[in-house]
Amino acid sequence: MKLLKRLFPVICCVLSCFPLYGAVRLPQLVGNGMVLQRDARVNIWGWAAAGEKVSISFRGNYHTVADKNGGWKIVLPAMKPGGPYIMDIRASNHIILNDILIGDVWFCSGQSNMVLPMERVKERYPEEIASANYPEIRNFFVKTESDVTRLHDDLLPGKWIKADPENILSFGAASWFFAKKLYQKYHIPIGIINSSVGGTPVQAWISEGSLKEIAPYNSRLSQFHNTSFMDSVTKVNALANNQHNSSPVKNDKGLNGAKTWYDTAYVPRNWHHFWLPGYWDDQGVKNLNGVVWFRKEIILPTSVQGQPAKLFLGRIVDADQTYVNGKSVGNITYKYPPRRYNVPAGLLKPGKNVIVVRVLNTSGKGGFVPDKPYHLNIGNEVIDLRGEWLYQVGQVFSPADTYTPPVFTAQNEPTGLYNTMVAPVINYTIKGLLWYQGESNADKAAEYGRLLEALIADWRSRWNQGDVPFIYAQLPNFNEVEYSPAQSDWARLREGQLKALSVPNTGMAVTIDAGEWNDIHPLNKKDVGERLAIAAENVAYGEKNIVASGPIYQSAVVKGSRIAVSFKNTGSGLVIHDGTELEQFAIAGADKKFVWATAIIEGDKVIVWNEKVINPLYVRYAWADNPEGANLYNKEGLPASPFRTDNP
Repeated sequence: MKLLKRLFPVICCVLSCFPLYGAVRLPQLVGNGMVLQRDARVNIWGWAAAGEKVSISFRGNYHTVADKNGGWKIVLPAMKPGGPYIMDIRASNHIILNDILIGDVWFCSGQSNMVLPMERVKERYPEEIASANYPEIRNFFVKTESDVTRLHDDLLPGKWIKADPENILSFGAASWFFAKKLYQKYHIPIGIINSSVGGTPVQAWISEGSLKEIAPYNSRLSQFHNTSFMDSVTKVNALANNQHNSSPVKNDKGLNGAKTWYDTAYVPRNWHHFWLPGYWDDQGVKNLNGVVWFRKEIILPTSVQGQPAKLFLGRIVDADQTYVNGKSVGNITYKYPPRRYNVPAGLLKPGKNVIVVRVLNTSGKGGFVPDKPYHLNIGNEVIDLRGEWLYQVGQVFSPADTYTPPVFTAQNEPTGLYNTMVAPVINYTIKGLLWYQGESNADKAAEYGRLLEALIADWRSRWNQGDVPFIYAQLPNFNEVEYSPAQSDWARLREGQLKALSVPNTGMAVTIDAGEWNDIHPLNKKDVGERLAIAAENVAYGEKNIVASGPIYQSAVVKGSRIAVSFKNTGSGLVIHDGTELEQFAIAGADKKFVWATAIIEGDKVIVWNEKVINPLYVRYAWADNPEGANLYNKEGLPASPFRTDNP
């Protein structure tokens, strides 16, 4: 026995050096707990030794032989919804897959608003978390991987998980509300494959074949096949990352004095006043990239003794390290996540308590994002932390200290995510495609419509399931409010999304009322997900009698000094939502100098005019990044899509 123990590591090493090429290997998606598409032929595939016989027992028996490259595929016949079932796979090895359901599978993709998890919205939807006991809704989250040089045949390791109060926190919020609404209506298992990456452009999700005719992406693609080019960007990126990793934060005065600035014994002298929330650029510190410390003293009653608490510090630009009474309670390294830190029992005390926040910023305005929650919760007591704080600059970065992002990031390049996070999935039979993206293309909004239509055609071609339903979210309201008619990249991008409805078997959820001016990741994912589900009910489930979206612009007719605008999807009728008169309509003549207009509803039309525009030609509605007050809806409670009639 002692000899066997000594030899065991050697035996394991030898076995690992000689992999069993004859053993069947399955793709990551084909595993325990998976959902297979109902009422359609289903692919089960994998790899083995060339010529190896593979058998599958799953509600019938099926056989095949691996090809000369070791690949194999078995096509199962269409099956009715149900389960759970067991799949038995035999070759030179034996694999048993358990808890398989047959239902509807949705491939959900896009950028951060599709990937945003329920954990980020748990304070908004606590009952949703607690009641999330839906074992027939399954989620497979695709891990991020990017590559512009080749197609990958499989995903990074992942697994299917069931919806329960613990697992639900990792589900994408929009896709969860989408799946739940469909499940509650049809009572059919739902599988979500969430393949999304924050901050990525649409062209990263399109295959090389579909980008070859679209400039400038076609010329960019040719560079990826140039070894010298790829070697050069790799070297430049390595230099940039080395610079980032060696940024000299060691010179922060708040960390290097006789006492650190978060120490409870430290006495702040000559600190400055700061009104929180806000940005330091707006309160006396101009164009500073560096480290700024913030401090607030609060007086607490004796009832806090021994109690845990939760500290909410909104959102901070960019990174923070937060201390309570000299102890670190949390840190986040970038600007988007909400700051929600647990304060352990015993750390707070009756009398004076000190909260210190160390903020590091490398570009733009640093500080605390307005209109976010800033409070300390202790039991049932909520202590407002807005108001006067103190601040002191700990370090000023020189230009050489400021991090410059790499010049080449594969996940932001054409094909960079298609190759790794779409191509390995296309064998998996699906019900439809769900898409929530666009923010990263707003700087080139004019081209988005063409790219979105290219994506739809590309994915449909690759999946080879005909005009598989494609459902997508139009961008919500975001950024500061403009109080005069103006140009807008976000509005123009929404226009490209609107035009994609001309592609057969597509549906769009209008979300112009579901955003936040100060957050590119708005928390209202329930309206988004449920509106996507309504569109899917119409497009994918054949519910032709339901109102699938809000009013969609159809035509405009000039009648003297007024313009009559007609809509489809008016449902039970057009209405003014939350107000007494329509807002966000603008009108212009031949000069295209838009001014706000009066607008009234007449049947399924809106009549628009301004007495100063005698010969009107054009109308715009909600044409802004953040068209606050846009209130044209149908009686079903769905908002109208922004539009313009002056598109050249």
